[in-house]
Amino acid sequence: MDNSEGAAARVRLIGVFFGLSAVVMWALYFVYARQAAQAGLLPIDVIVLRYGVAGLILLPWLLRKGLRDLGGIGWGRGVVLAIIVGPLFLMFGAGGFLFAPLAHGAVIQPSTAALVATAVAILFLGEKLHAARIAGIAMVLGGIALIALAGASASEPDAWKGHLMFMAAGGCWAGFTILLRLWQLGAIAATAVASVLSAVVVVPGVLLFGTFDRLAALPTETLILQIVVHGVMAGVLAMVAYARSVAVLGVGSAALFPAVVPAVALIMGIPLAGEVPTAPEWLGAVLATTGLAVALGGIPGMRRAGA
Repeated sequence: MDNSEGAAARVRLIGVFFGLSAVVMWALYFVYARQAAQAGLLPIDVIVLRYGVAGLILLPWLLRKGLRDLGGIGWGRGVVLAIIVGPLFLMFGAGGFLFAPLAHGAVIQPSTAALVATAVAILFLGEKLHAARIAGIAMVLGGIALIALAGASASEPDAWKGHLMFMAAGGCWAGFTILLRLWQLGAIAATAVASVLSAVVVVPGVLLFGTFDRLAALPTETLILQIVVHGVMAGVLAMVAYARSVAVLGVGSAALFPAVVPAVALIMGIPLAGEVPTAPEWLGAVLATTGLAVALGGIPGMRRAGA
């Protein structure tokens, strides 16, 4: 009995390790997307870094699974996934940092994704709207409102444009999440298909009509770091790690990990991006992060109360 309990504990620890690894990599994406905007990169540059690298890494996997039906996903569904979570997603997500600071994007984007996915699940997929979920949603909305008000009163008058773009990116990710569930797709397979199809469109497009001058002008160390964070970590490893955490811990427990990304991104952004959130931004982040945890059932007492 002791051996079985010890083995179960080790398995849970492995699941937590993978989940936390995904959290750190997603948080780094937000930090370095903001840093990319501050360095003069445009959303198209981040798109090339993300899908050019991720597509190259995942192409052998997709070739092995079969291009005829895109590894079982199918071309029709594959194109839809690429549209929803491909360049359009990053155009909004990375573009928002041209107008708003790290704290805003790190909170608004994942919060919007969670709210939209939850709303669709309740309205169309038959999930119940219990007390804990209502409380969590209210907290998330309150956190977003605090962030928005902080932006409106700060020295960045165009922050609202970034807010709208972050919301659009969150909506795209929610759509991706919903389709994964509706179509019963594996996260890694869906990521591979979306990344490869996006790369096929974006890289030749930039070669023909755009330029790599902004990327080439970056210091070598900065360019390598952006490639690793966007293309390798956010584009591939974070999804693999999260999928492993879901497999080990189950959907209910693993769903809590994305909820803590905003807080981790803000903390990491202080030394890495040199951005210290204001008091209202901290409060909004804490409120939204706690609300996400509550809505996802990550706080045991509230989960029992809402069941």
